[in-house]
Amino acid sequence: MTITRVSFIDVYVLRKRGEQVEALVLRRGGAGRCPGSWETVHGSIEADEKPVAAALRELMEETGLDPVRFYNLSRVETFYRHLVDEVALIPVFVAWVAPEASVRLGSEHDQFEWLNLADARARFAWPRERRALDDIEILVGRGDAGPLEDVLRVK
Repeated sequence: MTITRVSFIDVYVLRKRGEQVEALVLRRGGAGRCPGSWETVHGSIEADEKPVAAALRELMEETGLDPVRFYNLSRVETFYRHLVDEVALIPVFVAWVAPEASVRLGSEHDQFEWLNLADARARFAWPRERRALDDIEILVGRGDAGPLEDVLRVK
């Protein structure tokens, strides 16, 4: 029987350079899944781990970055994992980092770039990542969540 569970997280990493908002895009290395594809921070939720904790852990593991502000995007993606017959639910987060923050790639990725949102949208391999950027622009694209700050800000 097909199961449904919260299995993964997505984290979109943003910075402001002057008035320009840039998103971090990561290229998958050759040893794992989807080699050469560009994506956002993505990872599994470990046993007894809450999605927020998993998102912050994966952000650190994959990029070495610690956010100055961290948001729940109020969006949950779905992905059918046919090999294990699971519908995975994927809570989505946004991490704002300092403009001068240094990226330190983990073992899953071999390259990164900071791109404006339009170029990041074009680079991402997964359509869900492109669609999430629309919500990001609307909800936190100014650098905060405006009147929704009290509900969406995690850290």
